Amino acid sequence: MTAIPLEQRPAHLATSRDLFSQIEEFRELSNGYEFRFASESSLLVKLAEFVSLEKLCCPFLSFMIEVDAEGGPVWLRMIGRDGVKTFIREEINGLLGVAINW
Repeated sequence: MTAIPLEQRPAHLATSRDLFSQIEEFRELSNGYEFRFASESSLLVKLAEFVSLEKLCCPFLSFMIEVDAEGGPVWLRMIGRDGVKTFIREEINGLLGVAINW
């Protein structure tokens, strides 16, 4: 987190909690996870803000945002090297304060 400017950390944590509390579905991939969100206008801005800061502290992650056609869902894919799935699970569980049944 120290790679994220101090003044931006509280907002980044709030955005992260908000985003991951809206997950409607997740899929385990061989090298990470993908998360489905309902399509809403403010979601894309929040996802872009999340990725722009998260990449500073987690340069080992790759992020992909996919927007399905005709009002379909939005997907966030987070992938990386060996061990990244454990890291993602721990980070999201910590953000939400609950253990997701991965």
